[in-house]
Amino acid sequence: MKTKFTKLEKAWILYDVGNSAFVLLVATIIPIYFNYLSESAGLSSADYLAYWGYAASIVTLIVAFIGPVFGTLADTRNFKKPIFMVSLAVGSLGCLLLGAASSWIVFLVIFIIAKIGYSSSLVFYDSMINDITTPDRLDKVSSQGYAWGYIGSCIPFVFCLGIVLGADGLGISMKTAMMISFIIVAAWWVGVTLPLIKSYKQVHYVDLESGFMKKSFGRLGHTLKGMKNDKKVLLFLIAYFFYIDGVYTIIDMATAYGTALGLDTTGLLLALLATQIVAFPFSIIFGVLSSKYPTERLIMVCILAYFGIAVFALFMSTQLHFWILAVFVGMFQGGIQALSRSHFAKLIPAEKSGEYFGIMDICGKGASFLGTTLVGMVSQITGNANKGVGILIPVFLLGLCLFYLSVKGARK
Repeated sequence: MKTKFTKLEKAWILYDVGNSAFVLLVATIIPIYFNYLSESAGLSSADYLAYWGYAASIVTLIVAFIGPVFGTLADTRNFKKPIFMVSLAVGSLGCLLLGAASSWIVFLVIFIIAKIGYSSSLVFYDSMINDITTPDRLDKVSSQGYAWGYIGSCIPFVFCLGIVLGADGLGISMKTAMMISFIIVAAWWVGVTLPLIKSYKQVHYVDLESGFMKKSFGRLGHTLKGMKNDKKVLLFLIAYFFYIDGVYTIIDMATAYGTALGLDTTGLLLALLATQIVAFPFSIIFGVLSSKYPTERLIMVCILAYFGIAVFALFMSTQLHFWILAVFVGMFQGGIQALSRSHFAKLIPAEKSGEYFGIMDICGKGASFLGTTLVGMVSQITGNANKGVGILIPVFLLGLCLFYLSVKGARK
C-alpha cells in the first residue's frame, strides 16, 4: 500500500482541518460566551447546562431528518458537491452571525442554524471518502483526516483564545473579541475548504433521471426496507447509535459541564486545547494500528475506554480531574470516530454512499439527541451536573455489547 497521499486525499483531509476549527470553538469558547450571556439574563447554572443540551438536541434531531434525505439526493450525478457547498455556506455564515447576537436566546437560535449547516456538511463530506481514495486506504485516510483536523484547528483557536482572554489588554469588549473570533474561524473554515471544492469530482453516483427527487425518496425507502436483511450494516448502525451517542454528547457538553461545576474558565480552555494536541498523534496511531489489527477490535477498545471516561466523569470535581479527563478523551476520540467512518465505508455500496452516510448520521449525530437531552434532564431534575453526565455510563456499556454482537453477527 502506497504511503504518500494524493492531491485529492490531501484536499479531503483539509476539510477536517477547516470544520474542526468550528468544532473546537463550539466545544470551548462558545459555551463559555453563552454562559456569560445567560448569567447576564439571570439563568442558573443548571438551566444553562440544560438549555445548551436542548440546543444540541434540536440540531441533531433536525440533521437526523435532513441527512438521509439530502444524502440520498447527493448520490445523484454531480449533486454532491453543490449540496455540500450549500451546507458549508449555511454553517460558515451562521458562525459569522453569532458575533451579532446580544441576548442568549438569539445567540442560541443562530448557533442552532450554524450547527445544522456544519453537521449537514459532514454527511456529504464523509460520503466523499469512497470517491477520493481506494478501499485499502480508507482507515488510513480517515484517521489522517481526524488527526490533522485536531492539530490544524488549534491554529485559529490560539488566535481566538488570545483575543478573548486578552480583551481587556487590547482595549476591546468581550462582545467585540467574540465577534473577531467568529470571523477568524469562519474565514479559516471556508479558506482551507477551497482545495476540496476545486478538485473534488463525484466518481460513484446514480444517474440523473426525470423525477429524480421522487426517485431519490424511493431509493431511500427501498434501502431502509432492505436493511433488515443486511445484518452487517444493520447491526453496526444499532451499536453505533449508542456508543457514538456518548462520544458526541461528551464533545458537545464538555465545556458546559466544566463551567456548570464552577471550574476555572481559562483552565477549561487550555485542557480542551490539550485534548486536540493529544488527539493528533493518537488518531495517526490508530490509523497505523488498523493495518496490523482488525478495525473492529480497535473500535471495541475505544468504546471500553469511553465507558471508563464516563465513570471517571461521575466523580469529577476539580480542575486536575478535568485535565485527566481531557487527556483520555484525546487519546480515543479520533480513533473511534475515524475507524467507525472507514469501517462503515467498507460495508456499503460506494454509489450509495451519500444515502448510507445520511442514515448513519441518524444513528450518529442524530442519536446524540438522546445523550444531550438525558444529560440536560438529569442535571435539571437532580440539580447535579455530575449525575447528568453519569447517565452516559449505561449508554457506552450498551453500545459495547451491541457492537460485539454486530461483529459476531457479521461473521456468520
